[in-house]
Amino acid sequence: QVQLVESGGGLVQAGGSLRLSCAASGRFFSIRNMGWYRQAPGKQRELVATITSGGFTNYADTVKGRFTISRDNAKDSVSLQMNSLKPEDTAVYYCKSGVIIAGALSDYWGQGTQVTVSS
Repeated sequence: QVQLVESGGGLVQAGGSLRLSCAASGRFFSIRNMGWYRQAPGKQRELVATITSGGFTNYADTVKGRFTISRDNAKDSVSLQMNSLKPEDTAVYYCKSGVIIAGALSDYWGQGTQVTVSS
């Protein structure tokens, strides 16, 4: 079984910064894409940023220039540095990883971490 454990959420004032981290553990061959998604109350879960095993990144337009995704392949981990936070960034943030097990690719999700930005 694969587990994704997130950390780093919390409460911050608008304009502040937070750093989220997510580490994968368990028995697997490798991890492909890793990413962060978020879900605000009453809204659908949306993509925030993704990163491939080769380091190629993709960002939602709403976070470009403010958020930076990075990964450490040796530690099977992914981080999200969030700067210039806005109240509309308030959401539960989820880590997602595409994991190869026995030749098959499956998506795994973390439990979510709350980010609250006050105005």
